[in-house]
Amino acid sequence: MWIALLEGISYVVLLLIAMPLKYLADIPEAVRYVGAAHGFLFVVYILAAFYLAQLLEWTAWKTIKVMAMSLLPWGPFMVRQKLKS
Repeated sequence: MWIALLEGISYVVLLLIAMPLKYLADIPEAVRYVGAAHGFLFVVYILAAFYLAQLLEWTAWKTIKVMAMSLLPWGPFMVRQKLKS
């Protein structure tokens, strides 16, 4: 699931680059743009999870776990790795 990789990268960039730029360097534009990109990718990730859940006939619990992993900075990377294996 390539979107998991993109969503994970956008989350890490938001947390480790954009947020410090906003609060430490007073550059709020970083959060505005990276946050918007991350928000879009998050929505696409959730939609992709729903699609895969139907396609692969996941249980409700597995679908919820895959979606919940998007809330952790490293979660989408773990989901991607698990789906690849």
